[in-house]
Amino acid sequence: MKRNATLVLSAIVFMLLLVYCNSNSEKDKATYINAVLAPDSLCLVQPSWFPHTQTPPPMEGIGSPFDTSSTTNQIFHQWSLNKFLYLTKPDAGGAPLFLNQQLVKQVTTQMNPVNIPPGTQLVLQDIAQAGFAGAVLRTNPSYNNGNGDTVFYSIHMNPIMFNYADSIVKAGVSPANELTFPVGSFEMKVSWVPARAIPAAKLPMYYTATASLSRDGGKTFTKTTMALLGMHIVGVVQNHPEFIWATFEHSDLAPNYNWKANTASTTADKVLFKTGSVSGIGGIVYDTTTKLGQPPYQVFDLFQYGVPVDSTGNYMTTSQQEPINFNNVQGINQCVQAQLQDVWKNYFYNGSLWLNMDGTTPQQQAKIIDSLKQNISNGTQGSFARGSINCANVTMETFTQTFQTSISKVNVTTLANCFSCHHAPSFAGAQNTSPLYLSHVFQGYLLEKQGNTVQQVEAQKLNEERLTLKRLRVQ
Repeated sequence: MKRNATLVLSAIVFMLLLVYCNSNSEKDKATYINAVLAPDSLCLVQPSWFPHTQTPPPMEGIGSPFDTSSTTNQIFHQWSLNKFLYLTKPDAGGAPLFLNQQLVKQVTTQMNPVNIPPGTQLVLQDIAQAGFAGAVLRTNPSYNNGNGDTVFYSIHMNPIMFNYADSIVKAGVSPANELTFPVGSFEMKVSWVPARAIPAAKLPMYYTATASLSRDGGKTFTKTTMALLGMHIVGVVQNHPEFIWATFEHSDLAPNYNWKANTASTTADKVLFKTGSVSGIGGIVYDTTTKLGQPPYQVFDLFQYGVPVDSTGNYMTTSQQEPINFNNVQGINQCVQAQLQDVWKNYFYNGSLWLNMDGTTPQQQAKIIDSLKQNISNGTQGSFARGSINCANVTMETFTQTFQTSISKVNVTTLANCFSCHHAPSFAGAQNTSPLYLSHVFQGYLLEKQGNTVQQVEAQKLNEERLTLKRLRVQ
């Protein structure tokens, strides 16, 4: 009874907050929000974000919330949601901005621009998961009467980042510690599945696009309707050349692992998880024989919002104070979804990752990235990583949410996140370090222009992933 009363009171406060946010000045709203909700558990949304058709881009440079020597956890989540809303708002033709080739380029894994055929919005042929062994993700066939399918990926980059990277490569400049991508640079990775894998009754809950789809590695293409499953948005803001690594997922993909019960389960089929339950790490371990998880079609998010907990359900003691970060992610999700009226309300923010750069100069920031090398991903107390310390996307890092072989080996010293693979050393040779190497797409482009074939570049990347596995796995 007490819990129900608390939920009712919270709902009333939330509704009053939304009404107030829609009718009063910016200063008054901030005052009201701080008075009603405890610090670091705020609604965090800005009224200017809505309606979604008018969402402005987030402030990122001089004069932005990041232009300070002391940041708050909140501003990184605000940037992440604002960036997502801006990039998914419709352009004049009704397509989301990230599919407008004048504003955001689709590129290959080697950063070469993709030629979009007339009558389509993107080209899809890449199916390799992030991580080792070229794992491929397939959807749960039970979700739509046996019609499971392969998940495909597209990469997108804005002109700021593309032009800078291109100029570095064409000028023959060797990436070095002092070079970082300019503020405003961003890169995206998006996961898609053919619409046939989604039940007709549920398809309106997904953003769909017309793609030129190849199932044979680029030999033949077919115009196909695709449903969007997940999205990474990775961007540079003032004082953060390491990028903010934000990730988003559709709400009907997979359950979160329940660490207290030691299971992941659902009573209804989801896109990546068949009805039932799984205990232990198997669902997100790739079987190279079956080409599926162990067991198949029971993929899950290892940690809700990428925030690590232990077997008692309590937050692990990491470099990020909790529950501040968790509450901020949960709160901003609730507020944004309550305001959205379009298909994007069915997608949620699953957290983001960045480094603590407070009180440092741009030169020091570059040196920090370079000096940390592979240790940039560390989430132990005193480390630089902040935000969702086990940040991952269930559609992109499905089988690398952890590098461990059992649930019992997942602890604060073995956590995995975006920085586990994206760090300063080049995958072409660890003796070369630069903040520019955080982008694997840039590295691919650089190596290709240096005379390597696509196959050679992918081989070097695979070797780096094997070394990462060896370094992070507890034997």
